Amino acid sequence: MIRKCDHPGCTKAGTCRAPKDRTLQEYWMFCPEHAAEYNKNWNYYAGMTDEEIEDDWETSVFGSPLKSGRPSKTSGTDYAKFINDFLTGRSQFDKMPQPSKLPTNVTSALRVFDLGISASWRDVGIKYRTLAKKYHPDTATDKKNAAVEFSKISAAYDILKKHFGKK
Repeated sequence: MIRKCDHPGCTKAGTCRAPKDRTLQEYWMFCPEHAAEYNKNWNYYAGMTDEEIEDDWETSVFGSPLKSGRPSKTSGTDYAKFINDFLTGRSQFDKMPQPSKLPTNVTSALRVFDLGISASWRDVGIKYRTLAKKYHPDTATDKKNAAVEFSKISAAYDILKKHFGKK
């Protein structure tokens, strides 16, 4: 069911949620125009002191506030555990074997398709079809560069086909 925008006097559909307060439990429903205006002016920390903002941040990071340098027994323990886990975890991380790097020809081929190193074979296929349609010499609008671009695309596709183990 589509609601009317909650902004006074607006009769457009209220399709965008905007929080009423910091609890994020209740929301206004605004049209896109009024939602943008509301979000531009809304401040999550409005009405809070600097100390309350710091406590809120510490709670979200450590689980309980440190009370401005005077940790309670629980929050001090949480903080110490956090720091210890970070430091010991970091030393373990440094000893872990790094993932193998992709061969240069594979990364170059992915660059031709404007894809990242985490691209899947499906991503390659979609991008290949799109570029092949655009640069195929029979269908391209720029006939001068089409053959060169299409040969680059085809060569990159062949490299990636071998990399992904496709026939």
